[in-house]
Amino acid sequence: MRHLIPALFAAAALAASPTASAREKLAPEDQLAKLLEGRIAGEPQDCLPLTSLRSSQIIDKTAIIYRVGSTLWVNRPDGGASSLDDDDILVLKTSGSQLCSIDSIQLHDRSSHMYSGFVSLGKFVPYRRVKGE
Repeated sequence: MRHLIPALFAAAALAASPTASAREKLAPEDQLAKLLEGRIAGEPQDCLPLTSLRSSQIIDKTAIIYRVGSTLWVNRPDGGASSLDDDDILVLKTSGSQLCSIDSIQLHDRSSHMYSGFVSLGKFVPYRRVKGE
């Protein structure tokens, strides 16, 4: 048992110390820029059909990205963007078949499932890959 305690302290110290392989987290705008690298913006749209949405991704305090095929649709909320957290779950309550710029989305904490805020959506800007790349 005496040998186990120093080993536990050593393991805890290693886990707490930063490693050379640990990557620094990019600032939100830099994350978005990296995600959109090699893509060009198209004409903003008011709505997206819900049936075409394949996935979503939150960029902290910045934007929600919706994937439709190879196109990334960026929505920078008109209100509540400061509530966006990449560990939140997006909850949309609608009876319609589209997600529109007039909609609001509730945010719920992924761990506790507690309400953590909401955003009022803005226009959806499509980003498509540059042809030839």
